Amino acid sequence: MSTMNKNVSNLMWVEKYRPAELDQVIDQKEIIHGLENLIKNPEEIPHLLFAGPAGVGKTTTALCVAKGLLGKEWQRDTLELNASDERGIKMVRERVKEFAAVMKLTTGNEEDNRPFRIIILDEADEMTPEAQTALRRIIEDSSRTTRFIIICNYLSQIIEPIQSRCVVFRFTRLTNEDIVGHLKTICQKEGVKYDDKALTQIYEATSGDLRHSINMLQAAAGMGSVSLANVVASIGLSGKFKVGEVIKLALSGKFKEARVKLLELIHVYGMSEIDFLKYANQEAYDMKLERPDEFAALMAEYDYRLVSGAHPEIQLSALLAQLGKLGAKNK
Repeated sequence: MSTMNKNVSNLMWVEKYRPAELDQVIDQKEIIHGLENLIKNPEEIPHLLFAGPAGVGKTTTALCVAKGLLGKEWQRDTLELNASDERGIKMVRERVKEFAAVMKLTTGNEEDNRPFRIIILDEADEMTPEAQTALRRIIEDSSRTTRFIIICNYLSQIIEPIQSRCVVFRFTRLTNEDIVGHLKTICQKEGVKYDDKALTQIYEATSGDLRHSINMLQAAAGMGSVSLANVVASIGLSGKFKVGEVIKLALSGKFKEARVKLLELIHVYGMSEIDFLKYANQEAYDMKLERPDEFAALMAEYDYRLVSGAHPEIQLSALLAQLGKLGAKNK
């Protein structure tokens, strides 16, 4: 590891406390047990597909598998790509195919002989269907020299031919107990004062995303201590609370006022459109609406529109208009 990378790891707790071995991964016990059994027979290990929410250990587990299979020089024979940055056929044909096609030279040094090379393809569900089809052929053609570890958030976005060529591991969200316990351990190692309520608030804000939780913890600690006030300030929770105001205004038919506050959340507080939908969903259920089923249908429709690439502000404004109709209908 270069000096710069070491400095980054020391500065960023999410890297400093990233597990280096499978038995250090938080929770996911059944998955870890299954992978440890597979690693015992490296020659027979299949392609792997890790699916699950963000921040629950998929990429970290993939790196641990690479280290466990390839040893100290694992980086030499591992290619890690983020498919969301390079999601087309060109990336598959050039970078993946080139790496997968290279035959490893066998040397007299037993330590230098690896069973195969490994390609870790993160956020593969962001790849176009055409690129995934090209990837399927590469997986077939390079199976003698290469193993793929494909990572995605949504398994349904991965084409069936790729799924059928991999052993699928479904990662789950981490529990409050696991995340709060891990955050306490970090605080103790860093000598940071913390409040249990503040750690619980971090968990509630991240919904089981450990990576996000650690980043929030470090931000709060940078303010002096991990207190509830510092956590609220570090994660911009005040903006989250305003989501409830937007929903109430929209349901009461005050479209213009709701839209002004919506734009304030996005442009002043820096809240993403996806986060707005997530928090709106939480707030609406807390309100105990008369027709939660109709509200859920609206949220699903606009979530799909955003994921499909529709203009965010236009779509969220349309959502507010639909909420106004829903509120009037239920009066």
